[in-house]
Amino acid sequence: MSTGGTAGLRAARIAVWAALPGELFLAVCLVAGVRIPGAVLLGAEALVLAVLALEAYVMWPLYAARRRAGDGRRAAGAAAVRAVVPVAVRRLVVHEVRALHSLGLWLLRRRHRVPEGARSFPYTGPQAWIMWAFLLVSVVETVVLALVIPWPLVHAVVLVVDVYGILIILALHAACETRPHVVAADGALRLRYGALFDLRVPAAVIVSARVERRFTDGGLVRVDEEGTLDLAVGSQTTVSVELTEPVEFVRPLGRRGSARTLRFHADDPRAMVAALGRERSTEADADAVGTAQAGGKAAAGGKAAAGGAAQAGGTAAAGERSAPAA
Repeated sequence: MSTGGTAGLRAARIAVWAALPGELFLAVCLVAGVRIPGAVLLGAEALVLAVLALEAYVMWPLYAARRRAGDGRRAAGAAAVRAVVPVAVRRLVVHEVRALHSLGLWLLRRRHRVPEGARSFPYTGPQAWIMWAFLLVSVVETVVLALVIPWPLVHAVVLVVDVYGILIILALHAACETRPHVVAADGALRLRYGALFDLRVPAAVIVSARVERRFTDGGLVRVDEEGTLDLAVGSQTTVSVELTEPVEFVRPLGRRGSARTLRFHADDPRAMVAALGRERSTEADADAVGTAQAGGKAAAGGKAAAGGAAQAGGTAAAGERSAPAA
């Protein structure tokens, strides 16, 4: 990409970061029923149009280049969006949409993608009381501010922000409830934390699993220099899984990493370790049975060959004894 193209791409990303907060503030005001002066709305719409024009100006050459390379329209458009819109912005929007979708699943008492024959393991125990306490504090704060703020404009904006914050807290907790860890029927492992983290581990790379309680002092996702991933809930992990090779994962804001040891929390760690061990032992037993059957067939074939050789040897010996008599 040329210098001018790089500068335009950087300007487009900065424009996205700058325009989003202003649009969000105006949306909150409109939802709250606040009367916004026409000049302010006109200026905001002009700013949005300018940002959209800049985005289109930067994205079109990228889209055209991907089309010339043979990509379809959808793939080329997605590539252009990925190039212009910062990954953190995209992932934050996706996380929020998935969390709100999980709130609907929670109300319907459904879970997200737990296939038939798989076992699910919740992990929200250590944080449930924290989330409910935080929710209670947010509700009390909303009521108190609604009573003490005398200015209608500030009162309406704060009320909408607080109510939306309560909704997001419920959605984050619902995402964790409806997206548990999963051990598939073939022994594959899927680690999740709400809509923020999702890691799939094939059964073939899992060496061992054990119950091991540890307390961490980092954030949600942490990787040390030895390639150990900590996916902590309530600053603790209860299960450790060793792998034959590193697996790649994506952090909540888009950064990538890899790990060969996985530490995470499960409310019932012994059951989860037993499920992982049972699936691997079942596969091992099947392999052992297959090997034994193959060995048995080979042994039977060897015995039959030995019997045939013995019969041939006996026939030859009988012929040699009968030859002098003739």
